[in-house]
Amino acid sequence: MSQALDASGAGSDTPNLDFAGTTPYEDYVQADVLTHLQHLRSDDPGEMVFLVTTQVMELWFTVIVHEWETAAKALREDRIPAAMDALKRSLRELEALNASWRPLAQLTPAQFNSYRSALGEGSGFQSAMYRRMEFLLGDKSASMLVPHRGAPRVHAELEKALQEPSLYDEVLRLLARRGLPVPASVLDRDLSQRYEPSPQVEAVWTELYADPDGQADLHRLGEVLTDVAELVWRWRNDHLVATRRAMGAKTGTGGSAGVTWLEKRAQKNVFPELWTARSHV
Repeated sequence: MSQALDASGAGSDTPNLDFAGTTPYEDYVQADVLTHLQHLRSDDPGEMVFLVTTQVMELWFTVIVHEWETAAKALREDRIPAAMDALKRSLRELEALNASWRPLAQLTPAQFNSYRSALGEGSGFQSAMYRRMEFLLGDKSASMLVPHRGAPRVHAELEKALQEPSLYDEVLRLLARRGLPVPASVLDRDLSQRYEPSPQVEAVWTELYADPDGQADLHRLGEVLTDVAELVWRWRNDHLVATRRAMGAKTGTGGSAGVTWLEKRAQKNVFPELWTARSHV
């Protein structure tokens, strides 16, 4: 916060408290908007922490999408240091996002059931911003746009993200520009489809990791991407554990298979060849 100034321009011990309208802080942060977005649907006191925690998660999704889109653009322009900066920021943000599970991780079935009906058919897999995160990771599916048909702006943003290169696509294109043998079948694939592991891409990462000093900046990029992938894996597992504790194997609020669906998600590796290549180095 900036220090108040007196008439001579020198610092003053007394902050300015008199503003013609709202405070500059409010104008910038929009705190009054944020703190009045909680519209509870039950009388249970535990619903507030569930709702606020979920809203905080949405804000972290938004920041992380921004960082990964920034990194993807920088990679497209061969600006690896700028991409690395954005990816490293996203690591701290992913850690904060993952910590968001802590207020919910101890929910008992009775506590969750006390306001679960207020969710109706609402479920986290309907989050458009989380879907954009998944698309940036290469986990794409056109069917996931269907829930958002009633929100034209959101649907258009997701459709754009579905068709654009993922963060990993941009990484692989960079590797190809640097002379590494990423196959054309990977580079020219249908970008709207889920990324599938490639033995040739695995061989490229194996080569890079076998000689870390050969193209050191690409090796470092691989490591920060692995950090991202690990934190995404931890997010999925923390989600699984919190859900299992709160509702066991019951059907999810959005009609999904609940824990079974989350277990399948948790088993999937992000940037898969970065993991499998390690077995060959």
